[in-house]
Amino acid sequence: MERRSALKNIGMVFGYAVATPTIISLAQSCKEKMPYAEWIPSFFEKDKGYALAQMIDVILPRTDTPSATDVNVHVFIDEFAKSVLPEEQQGFMTMVMDTFMNKVLTGAGKESLADIEGIDFEPLLGKYLAKRSDEDEEAQEEMIGEYMEAMMKGESAELDEEVACFTFATNVRDMATWGYKSSEYVGEEVLAYLPVPGEYIACGDLDELSGGKAWSL
Repeated sequence: MERRSALKNIGMVFGYAVATPTIISLAQSCKEKMPYAEWIPSFFEKDKGYALAQMIDVILPRTDTPSATDVNVHVFIDEFAKSVLPEEQQGFMTMVMDTFMNKVLTGAGKESLADIEGIDFEPLLGKYLAKRSDEDEEAQEEMIGEYMEAMMKGESAELDEEVACFTFATNVRDMATWGYKSSEYVGEEVLAYLPVPGEYIACGDLDELSGGKAWSL
C-alpha cells in the first residue's frame, strides 16, 4: 500500500512540493509579459505551450490584477516541467496533457492547437474543475495508482480519459496558482507583503493586520 500511495502521488501532483528556490525565482524574476503566441517553450511543444498559456489565462484572467501570463506563469510551468520533474512524471504530464488537449480540439471543432482560443477551454474547465465527491476523488486516486504501478513495472496500461482530464486540469490549476502567488509582482503588489517581519500577533484580525489580503509567500 505504501508503494501504491507513492505512485498515486506522482500522478495527482506534478511534484511541485520539491521545487527549489531557483525554480521559484523564475516566477519572481519575470517582470514583462512575453507574447506567448511567439513563445518557444523548453519542455512543451510550441502549440501545446501556446494552448497552456491560454488555458492558465482562463483560470487566472487579467482583471484589476495581472493575468497568469502577465507574470509569466506559463514560462514557470514549462521550466519546472523540464528542470524539476523526474522522467516518469514528465511522461505522465505529457500523456494527460495530450488527452485533455485532444478533448479541447474535439469540443471546439478545430484541428490545430494553434487555432485554439481561451473560450474553447471554458466548457472543459467548468467540468473538470468542479467539486467532486470524496468517493469520486478516492476512485480516481486508486486508478492513477494502478496506472503508475503498471508503468513502473514496464506493463502496458491505459488511464481512463475522464480521469486523465480531471488530473491535468486540477494539476495545472494548482501549479498556476502556486506560480502566480510566487511571482514578484503578485507577492509585493497584490498580496499582503512585509519584507521585514514585525511582531508576532497570534490571534489578530485579518482585516486589521493585512486589509483582508492573504500574506505573500
